[in-house]
Amino acid sequence: MAIVTEYAPGIPSWVDLATPDPVAAQAFYGALFDWEYVDEPTDQPGVSYTMANRNGRAAAGMMQLSPQMAESGMPPVWTTYVSVADLDQSVALVGPAGGTVLQPPMPVMDAGRMAVIADPSGAVFALWEAAAHIGAEVVNESGALVWNELTTPEPAAVLPFYEAVLGWTTEVTPMPDAEYFVFHVAGGNEQGIAGAMAPPMPGMPAFWSVYFQVDDVEATVAKASELGAQVLMEPTEMEMVGTLAVLTDPQGAVFSLMAPGS
Repeated sequence: MAIVTEYAPGIPSWVDLATPDPVAAQAFYGALFDWEYVDEPTDQPGVSYTMANRNGRAAAGMMQLSPQMAESGMPPVWTTYVSVADLDQSVALVGPAGGTVLQPPMPVMDAGRMAVIADPSGAVFALWEAAAHIGAEVVNESGALVWNELTTPEPAAVLPFYEAVLGWTTEVTPMPDAEYFVFHVAGGNEQGIAGAMAPPMPGMPAFWSVYFQVDDVEATVAKASELGAQVLMEPTEMEMVGTLAVLTDPQGAVFSLMAPGS
């Protein structure tokens, strides 16, 4: 088990799901990833935040997609959070680097502080300044977060933004039909802390996607389909990466599966 007790600044540290039906989502992901759930109170009456745990350790979060979110056009979505040491300082860098602050810094009870931003291509993610909640306590194992990936029309065009705001550097890896960009940061995994690529089809909006590790992608895709998921990309073996698949859950949120190769 890969247990994490802290995150260096600039490392993706948490993912959560905003969904119109948390009860159905919990049943789906619980069956798929063997997650257990604990509802945490929030500062909004009648609204809770659900922690998804594996073996008693935090793996991801879930919350109700509010009517206001839905009315604004926000779909069910998994959000990537990146840890920062000083949220106000990081947010101050967003505008000058070409990004947009969608949600200014706000406290989240005693867990920490967050802000929601969009990079210059419109891809949305969150910044997290940890207090009581560091982020995912279990990663890189079956049923846990293993990778975060930016899909954007012109990856090279947004690299300066991530360097300016998060201190990321980039390594370019050739692929058969394109280039893959691997992000690195001080204190991060030497193999990279996230990736970026151009979309497989023109016209796709920019977005951050989340990958969960599984032991057997084909078996997990079959089970997810039985539970109501839609398969966007069938299990595909990628050289030096492993086997990947992309799905939408029964409420429409996109997520990916990965069984890492050797």
